[in-house]
Amino acid sequence: MTAIHLTLADTAVLVGYLVVVLAIGFIASRQIKSADHFFLGGRKFSKWIMIGQSFGTGTHAEMPVSLAGAVYNIGLSGIWFQWKNLFVTPFYWLLAPLFRRFRRTTMSEVFDDRYGPWMGAIYTVFALLFFMINLASMLKGAAKVIDQALGGGLPVDLIVIGMTCVFVIYSFAGGLLATAWSDFIQGFLILALSFMLIPLGWNYVGGMEGMKATLGARKFLLATPDGIGLWTIVVLTINGLVGIVAQPHLIASVGTGKDENACRVGHFYGNLVKRVCTIGWAIVGLMTAAIIARGIFGDTSLRDPEEAFGYACRHLLFPGGIGLLIAALLAANMAGCSAFMINSGALLTNGIYRKYLNRSASDQRCLLIGRLGGVLVVACAVLYSVFLIKRVLYSFLLTETMATFVGVGVLGGIMWPRANRWGAVASIVAAMLTNFTGYALAGRRFDHWDPTIFLCALGGGIVALVVVSLLTPPEEEKRTAAFFNRLQTPSDSDADDQNSGALQTETVRRKHAMAGRLLLLVNLLSLRRSACGVPLLRAYRTDLKGFVIGSALIGGLILAFALAIRA
Repeated sequence: MTAIHLTLADTAVLVGYLVVVLAIGFIASRQIKSADHFFLGGRKFSKWIMIGQSFGTGTHAEMPVSLAGAVYNIGLSGIWFQWKNLFVTPFYWLLAPLFRRFRRTTMSEVFDDRYGPWMGAIYTVFALLFFMINLASMLKGAAKVIDQALGGGLPVDLIVIGMTCVFVIYSFAGGLLATAWSDFIQGFLILALSFMLIPLGWNYVGGMEGMKATLGARKFLLATPDGIGLWTIVVLTINGLVGIVAQPHLIASVGTGKDENACRVGHFYGNLVKRVCTIGWAIVGLMTAAIIARGIFGDTSLRDPEEAFGYACRHLLFPGGIGLLIAALLAANMAGCSAFMINSGALLTNGIYRKYLNRSASDQRCLLIGRLGGVLVVACAVLYSVFLIKRVLYSFLLTETMATFVGVGVLGGIMWPRANRWGAVASIVAAMLTNFTGYALAGRRFDHWDPTIFLCALGGGIVALVVVSLLTPPEEEKRTAAFFNRLQTPSDSDADDQNSGALQTETVRRKHAMAGRLLLLVNLLSLRRSACGVPLLRAYRTDLKGFVIGSALIGGLILAFALAIRA
């Protein structure tokens, strides 16, 4: 296959983008005064920046690659590999304030607070693996599209290394502040990437009617027994709901707003935009399947379904479009990669270096360790990407599944005060052992995903958490009280509302209930008692109002999409 050379317009768009992103990094670096500012941006981001950050951090370049490939391969039901969190999205409104009320830099510290120091170390190991595999998947996914868009003339692994160099430079300099700024700008490029191919290929395939005539109506069903059926959709939803709370980048991407409302708005609406973009990726997968079926550009098959997105880009884009595509891919990729690099540095600094190696380290030393630690994790991710990834989709699902198994202990620890460290460890071991043993017995790769094996593993983890916690001593009352005090107390409330030694007084709890700021997830097992006599609709007003509005928006999105594909 002959490589396509970039036109002058392509080059101008791409160079302009790179200059802007690198400038952002160096401008932001002038404002970095401490390790906390580097890792969390000072927790001062507005709701608009939070929307861009949640969208950019949660939207990676491997997503259009893996999703378009899945839809190309099995039909529109493949959209659920990304829409697995669709029904979970309204819960993001409920979850967001937790990450600010934790009042910590990393989830490792949250594990310390809830279960004790060595549990934080266990979480740190998981989190570093999560970041490494996710970084590798993001790099590989973007490299596949760029390779196809340029005609296959560049080695995919070389593209991986080139992208890594760019995002490491501006992340190393500007930290989360640079990432948040670039996320906001790059969000517009990701939106362009998601939808600009559709009008360009519409006439080639004869619109929706032409694609249905070519591929058959069955390819347009949102659920099919031989593709992704209702059972798989339900299991994917459970995966997303439990796993989201344990993902190690959430404190940085969700808990850094200037107040809890900014965190809620950013987390929900940033991910809602992502759900909309998913529709664009799915349609591109269908369009590519129709183009290949008709042999419009001379090809009658693809060697790898995950080449579908890049194939469409190469044949449909206009002069300058390839440059915009590469810029958009780099935008999607580097937004997530830079956030993961910074979060990795925070974990290594606060979870290992500051805790075990140098308790009296200066802030400047911690800042240096955080930067170097992030680079080390990125280097490991590049090696994983080059040598171990076979299918981007399965690597993505592997990290999501690992997060779900760890999430049993996180969600259980938030909702159930009796959960203890032994139950949390048992849940991780039981779930992981069941999961990977199941694939070994089935002769599958360890990064394969099967709904039945996953659900058996998750069930084993939940049972282990409950049974082992009940059979072993509870956590120290002082630690548990301090942890739940923080979750019951709005992060912008008065300092004297927090009592680290005992549970909140009824007077303080009632004040927050009257303001409608109690959290449903924290008090789910004791809603009425926690409301201290305040009507439930008032005590949980902020949670309930946002959840209802969010559910209506998600329902409207599904209805609109279903009507559009039937047209």
